[in-house]
Amino acid sequence: MNQTKQSLVLRFLLRLCAGITFVIIAGLIIYILCMGLPHITPSLFALHYSSDNASLFPALVNTVIVLILSLVLAVPVGVGAAVYLAEYAKRGNKFVRVIRITAETLSGIPSIVYGLFGYLLFVTALKWQFSLLAGCFTLAIMILPVIMRTSEEALLSVPDMYREASFGLGAGKLRTIFKIVLPAAIPGIINGIVLSVGRIIGETAALLYTAGTVAHIPSSLMGSGRTLSVHLYSLWCEGLRTEQAYATAVVLVLFVVLLNCISAQIEKKMKRK
Repeated sequence: MNQTKQSLVLRFLLRLCAGITFVIIAGLIIYILCMGLPHITPSLFALHYSSDNASLFPALVNTVIVLILSLVLAVPVGVGAAVYLAEYAKRGNKFVRVIRITAETLSGIPSIVYGLFGYLLFVTALKWQFSLLAGCFTLAIMILPVIMRTSEEALLSVPDMYREASFGLGAGKLRTIFKIVLPAAIPGIINGIVLSVGRIIGETAALLYTAGTVAHIPSSLMGSGRTLSVHLYSLWCEGLRTEQAYATAVVLVLFVVLLNCISAQIEKKMKRK
């Protein structure tokens, strides 16, 4: 009888936690939509930014550029490192433990530290100045531990019987990894990439020190440009265009939701295969 009561109480507490979480998230989204939707106007999507329209279009384009390039830099390295740690490194190896602890530590470092590192290395030492390229390399370093750890856990979750069956059929190590293990781990790897995408889109501090705050689309990757999050931060700090700041927040939220929906569809197709 006591166990039944404890189970009911625990179930009630879990439901309460889930309800509180839902209310907080829903309330935040509704608040942003209510404050921002009335101020979304065609001028907000003008091709060029000016003090009159406060267009977010250049920032949107810069966000897409930074997102794609950062993932191109980080995903191959992160997944490759995960493959080595999960498939080639000896289990129980002290060096592997050090890498995992280091990756987990780097995942918890504040983004402003990465921004200062990127400023000292890319902007100052390599003389890239404030540029999208400096921002992309900084973000790639920042998301690398997340991609590596989530990809490694996804690879380790693949049952060993898959590998043994592949070896039994005469497949080599490399063929087994790319034909059997990696396809089975794709959903977990995509989850890590989705987490990284959210961090890239919402990043501000690291880009302030590396990519700069110029409100235009640069002619090359060596030019300075602001992303949507930096654009939102700049508008809010100026204190003169808070309405456009709320509208930018709506676009930012919708952009993240759209990317999550696309990644969910990709994950479903991968699971069907």
